[in-house]
Amino acid sequence: MIRKAFKMKVYPNSIEEYAQRHNPIWKELEEVLKKHGVHNYSIFLDRETHILFGYAELESEEKWNTIADTQICKDWWVHMAGLMETNENNSPVSTDLEQVFYLK
Repeated sequence: MIRKAFKMKVYPNSIEEYAQRHNPIWKELEEVLKKHGVHNYSIFLDRETHILFGYAELESEEKWNTIADTQICKDWWVHMAGLMETNENNSPVSTDLEQVFYLK
């Protein structure tokens, strides 16, 4: 299992809306995530900096990367685009984080 961590940024005035749209996420998106080997996916918020910290356990990076090609993922990006920093294709601006410690 691969542990993946990344950060994104939500706009300060969109924090509550961002949380509401994730609780719950679309059932179809949940199914795609699970089908592509994503487990224990969480997103945390640092309210001081508006940085979102994402953590997921993956079966493979390849499966994770193909999620972006699904229509439901692209639709989700459009749905969330006004709430956070995004790229031209509406995907969230995301930076992978490097693991420096792990306690098993």
